[in-house]
Amino acid sequence: MAEHAIRFYPEKPRGRLEKVGLFLRNNRRLIISVQWLIVILYAAMVIIPAFLPLPPEDAHIWDNLRLFAQFCFWGLWWPGVMIATVTMGRVWCGLFCPEGAVSEWVSQYGRGKALPRWLKWTGWPFVAFICTTVYGQLVSVYEYPQAALLVLGGSTVAAVVIGLLYGREKRIWCRYLCPASGVFAVLAKIAPLHYKVDRAAWDKHEGDFEPVNCAPLLDVRRMTSASECHACGRCAGQRDAVTFSARSPFAEVLNLDAPARTPDALTLLYGVLGVATAAFQWTLSPWLLQAKIQAAEWLVEHDQFTLLDNDVPWWLLTHYPEANDLFTWLDGSLILAYLLGGGFLLGSLLLLGPLLASRCLQTPALSWQRLSLALTPLAAASVILGLSMLTVTHLKAEHVWLGWLPYFRIVLLGAGCLGSLWLSLRLSAAAATGLFKSGLAVAAMLWSIGLMAGIWSLVFFIW
Repeated sequence: MAEHAIRFYPEKPRGRLEKVGLFLRNNRRLIISVQWLIVILYAAMVIIPAFLPLPPEDAHIWDNLRLFAQFCFWGLWWPGVMIATVTMGRVWCGLFCPEGAVSEWVSQYGRGKALPRWLKWTGWPFVAFICTTVYGQLVSVYEYPQAALLVLGGSTVAAVVIGLLYGREKRIWCRYLCPASGVFAVLAKIAPLHYKVDRAAWDKHEGDFEPVNCAPLLDVRRMTSASECHACGRCAGQRDAVTFSARSPFAEVLNLDAPARTPDALTLLYGVLGVATAAFQWTLSPWLLQAKIQAAEWLVEHDQFTLLDNDVPWWLLTHYPEANDLFTWLDGSLILAYLLGGGFLLGSLLLLGPLLASRCLQTPALSWQRLSLALTPLAAASVILGLSMLTVTHLKAEHVWLGWLPYFRIVLLGAGCLGSLWLSLRLSAAAATGLFKSGLAVAAMLWSIGLMAGIWSLVFFIW
């Protein structure tokens, strides 16, 4: 491996980040070992708690394995994954993800079939994210390990099946079907660390070079976005043109040559900012509670009791009599309507801003898809705020001092709003349409920014 490093990376001054990328390329065995360690930890945290009894009322994180696993997985692990994606790109996917590692490994021994046309549909990650999010809420995936095993274990089994059927030493599941892939693709756009491709250096490179096994099947030579790059480092130093580099977190959104695809925009608006926001806050919503009370009263008055029945399988709706936590058919129907109806309504209201701004600017490069990406910093703040609510729930149960929490939330939400406002200003200024139309475009974007700020303010400071 050292000989390859000398051969393919001639001596020249290198920055620290560039050396990090080369280290990752030259130490694949170490990375694979770490991945298998995470596979074991992931399996333990998902499987073992599902067979443990409910914790007693006086149990704590440090003396009950079920609570400890729940806190580590939902309170630390997933918020950490999102923070890592926002700061370092899809490093979770390339270096740590257990599903990706297992799927790539089994594909070495699978059938290696060519990818069918239906599998390449770019909308699958969005659909998978919506379905997984909604189903997870119906079965209370955050609260009960049996539900977590069903949802996450089912996803892992699907990843293995896809790996056995399609590709050879590739991550077909991660590229086309992973429920989290669309969210990662959006958040990675503002990561200040990425793999930069110097197209000119690539094209003029002469001599031998080692082919890259890009697991997510990217055309590295033409890569201009961090969205689909798994940040694994395998291509670092390739043809002396690929470097792990720092950039402005606004660079990709402002780069009109970088792609602004419809699936990314829809995932951002209807997924991360729409359905996911509804999923984070439905348990606190007085609107949903009022709707449930009125619906239940109407059903009783009209002697209709079917929807009030709570004898529902736990894998369909939350059903844990030992915890006195039972969803009725009415609960399930209202939650489903709130998540899908409310989430898609919110997404549509948010879409108005980019649509109106695009009409004002009348510049082909500044499409509604591009302007929607200006909301990426706000989406990052939103998903971190939502996931951290689970962390806060555990910390409150342990009576940890949280006096700093309101300030943290205000700062994070404010940073997301200001980042999106700055991107809106810069994109509007890029259009040669005059100050008046640019101002109207910014005002339209302010509608979307203000709407999300208002919703999170309701959740944290009013409800």
